[in-house]
Parts: sequence; C-alpha cells; structure tokens
Amino acid sequence: MVLNGTAEKKAAGATANQLAEAFGKQLSLASRSVHADDYTNTHPAVAPPMHVSTTYRYSKNPDELVPWSDVDPAAEDDFYIYSREKSPTTTRYEAILSSVLGGPAVSYASGLAAFHAMIVFLNPKRVAIGGGYHGCHGILKLMKKLNGLEQLELEDENDLAKLQKGDVIHVETPLNPTGEARDLAYYRKKADELGCYLTVDGTFAPPPLQEPFKFGVDIVMHSGTKYFGGHSDMLSGVLAIHPDRAHGKDGSPGWLKELREERLHLGGVMGNFEGWLGVRSLRTLELRVKRQSESTQRLVDWLASQKKAGGNVVSDLVFKIQHSSQQPEASDPDSWLCKQMPNGHGPVFSLWLQSEEHAKRLPSKLFLFHHATSLGGVESLVEWRAMSDSTIDRRLVRVSIGVEGWEDLRDDLLQGLQALQAELKN
Repeated sequence: MVLNGTAEKKAAGATANQLAEAFGKQLSLASRSVHADDYTNTHPAVAPPMHVSTTYRYSKNPDELVPWSDVDPAAEDDFYIYSREKSPTTTRYEAILSSVLGGPAVSYASGLAAFHAMIVFLNPKRVAIGGGYHGCHGILKLMKKLNGLEQLELEDENDLAKLQKGDVIHVETPLNPTGEARDLAYYRKKADELGCYLTVDGTFAPPPLQEPFKFGVDIVMHSGTKYFGGHSDMLSGVLAIHPDRAHGKDGSPGWLKELREERLHLGGVMGNFEGWLGVRSLRTLELRVKRQSESTQRLVDWLASQKKAGGNVVSDLVFKIQHSSQQPEASDPDSWLCKQMPNGHGPVFSLWLQSEEHAKRLPSKLFLFHHATSLGGVESLVEWRAMSDSTIDRRLVRVSIGVEGWEDLRDDLLQGLQALQAELKN
C-alpha cells in the first residue's frame, strides 16, 4: 500500500482510514496526536508550516472556478478562500482534534466562543446547567437578553422536569473549580426521556482521561486554551460533534457543515499562529496529561492522608479537599465514575482553607506554583479563586498541576502552609 500522495498534491501523509488500514487497527492516542494530520502535508518538511495568509488565490483556469457554496466536500482540504472560513493551519489543528476526540472538530477563538456558537446552533429555549465556569453562565445571560432563553439548575430535579424537546442539558465534568465529576450516563438518560440535547464541557478531563462520546453525548466542548494548548500561550475553543450527527442524511447538511457555516458569520475563528501553536502542543497531549493526572492523584492522596491523620499543618489549615478521586464512587471499580474516567482523574482540585484570609494569603507563600488564573499548562498554578470568579466561596483555592516533579510540588505546598501558619501566629 502506498501511503504517500503525489508531490503536487500531498508530499507525505495518509488519512486516518489509510493509517488504520495499513496497521490493521486504530492507532493509539499518542500516535494519532502526532500523525492524524499527516494527510494535510504539502511539503517534505517534517515540522508543520504556519500559513499566515488571510486570503487565497483562485484558480487561473476559469473552468475550475466554483462558487463558494458549491465547493466539493471531498476536496475541501485543498480549497481555501478566506481565513474566516478556514485556513491550512487550523485545518491541520482540527484534523488532530477530530482524531483525538473521536468526532469531527470545529475550532474557535476561545472556549467561550465555542460555547456561544454551540448555543446559537442548537437554539434551545431552556438550558440546564450546573455551577462550573462562570463564563458560560455569562453567555446564557446574554442569550436571555436576546431571546429570553431560560437557565435552569442542572442538579435540581424540579428544574430538569421543565425541559422540553430541543432544550439543552449542559454538563461540565469534571467541574470548575472543584475537579469533581458528574455522571454522563445519568444525564444521557434524562436527555433521552425529555427529548433534549446533551452537551458536555470536558475541558478538565481531556483524552486520555475521558471520552464523552462513549456515553452518547451530542457535542463535546473544550477550552483548548487549557490542555490542548498546554503551555499558557494560546487561546482556543473546540466543539466536537458525535459522528452520528456530524454528516447529514437524506440530503440534509449535517451539524458539521452547519456549524462551519455559522462560524463564518459569527467570526470567532482561531488565528493562524494560535492554530500552529495548537498543532505543536497536541503532539505531547497524552504525555502531559498522564503525568499531570498521576501527580495530582499523588498530591491529593498525600493531602487527604495528612488531613485524616490530624495534628499537622494540613489538618490545621485545610478543612476540605475537593477532587473526583475524593468522591465516594471513586473507591468502587464498578461505579459510574470509574467507568467514565478509567484512566485517571483530572489535574485540577480545590482546597478549602479555614478562612478567606488564609485562602488569600497562601498563594504568596508558594514558590513553584504561580498565582494566576487558567490551568492546564506545563507549569503548576494556584489561584485564590475569588480573584476571577465572584460567585465562588472566598475560602477556596484552586490548584492546577503541571509537569514538575510531584514531590517538589508537595514540598512547596507543605512549606507554604507552614509559612502561613507561622505568619498567623505572629
């Protein structure tokens, strides 16, 4: 089998189907992160290029000029007009994401741009949503101003009963800022009963930690700024569509085509440089996320053991630890939680300190943890969460674990708590 295309069309690379056929199996997540975009190669250089052009030349042959709306879908990766519609760099980024997430992916300028596009596309009259990221709640408030959209409480059965056909159940799991998980199978059942769409914000548990499409989710949203970017240097949002909904049947366009068309008019596209950074970062997604997850688990286990033992600085200053690994279901291998996250827990957790003053002062005592918002980068972050979210209890500190040695992070937390305790005694 020949995997390479012609020199004129594809200097090197095979489609995902060709790769699967060549190897007789679906490639691993790590391999797909490196090779899922190979089919877009148009040059023998190994490192992907960055295309910065915003506009593209039409064919010199008048017989090959095709109106925008009549572009052959089979050749869409070779046809570019204007970067607000698509560009070679973001096409490459989306190719990797589609493979990694298990459904066709559409990229956006930010996570909130993606969420906004999703709500505009589904156009529900009601959205059931839990706590989670305050920015999504802000989008829903804007939509209420425009069309009267009603926001319901996800974990209130009485509110869920108000949902009707075509409405949206939006589940953020794991939850921001606590890192606690929510049962996708349960909400899929609810969505089916009520005739609703089920959408999920999976930002806090990217592959390989969670695969929402296995639980029947219609659209998976990610803030690609976090783990897909992984280096705190790019903004990105992503919507991945369940394969059964992506492409139309009986002449209908399908969700993928419609979302792309609506993105053209909403204008929330990624820049070329950000798309290139995303491609660079996705190569190491599994390596980073696995290490971050394992380090987080060790840190949370250590903190929990210290708190349980009592008579130490952790038990004195920390009164609650929140993380999916601390939920009761985490100890049962047959629970929904272990089935939903079989490869580990998310790299974000929360510490509740004894007072607001404690939470406000702890970040200044740490050396390896940067006091900053956001998460998912190679560096560990800590945030007195009240700095960026006015709805959160002011005693809460959110912790995002990077790729440093977990023992070093443990020692930094320990010395920081000890320094805080000493300061409080003076």
